[in-house]
Amino acid sequence: MTPKVINAPRAIPNRRGYRIAKRAMDLAISIMVLPIVLPLGVLIAILIYVDSPGLVIFVQNRTGIGGKRFRMYKFRTMVPNAEELKTQYSHLNELSLPDFKITNDPRVTRVGRFLRKTSLDELPQIINILKGDMSLVGPRPTSFGAETYSLKHTERLEVVPGLTGLWQIKGRSDLDFDERTKLDIEYIENQSLWLDIRILVLTIGAVLSKKGAK
Repeated sequence: MTPKVINAPRAIPNRRGYRIAKRAMDLAISIMVLPIVLPLGVLIAILIYVDSPGLVIFVQNRTGIGGKRFRMYKFRTMVPNAEELKTQYSHLNELSLPDFKITNDPRVTRVGRFLRKTSLDELPQIINILKGDMSLVGPRPTSFGAETYSLKHTERLEVVPGLTGLWQIKGRSDLDFDERTKLDIEYIENQSLWLDIRILVLTIGAVLSKKGAK
């Protein structure tokens, strides 16, 4: 059944110029890094396959602007049957549902652990950014549908989801969904190109310091 699309509770006023500039920045940076990302991606794909034969790209439906679902791309960091094993390990979940996190998740491969620590598993999302499904900065798209959101969570659906955001630099995956949503709303209500650039720079620092396991 097609998930119900939830309309944003209110539009963000007087930000058309910002949205145009933000999209231009997304495209400019994405195109600029492609010569580095493409050969690195090929190397990562080979390492994934050698370590754990199977598809190297993991495709998952995620929730975007207005609650619309889109296909998000990541490098596969788990064994091919990870979704089937999720039920088996559900008792180890450390977060409140619908979030799911296990420290030292047994489903994660050797190469996958390295990719997660360095956030290199997120590189294929440059495709989502070029397509316009995602932005460089914004609320992280959830795997669970918008129909599961409570009213206080729906404000995060007002903007295009991002590769990184405030919660990646303030807590990473150590925060539960309510805490992440508060930071998402803080970002939405204070959006500017300067804030986006600052988050991108601080994200690099957070990744290098490996702050918070993914």
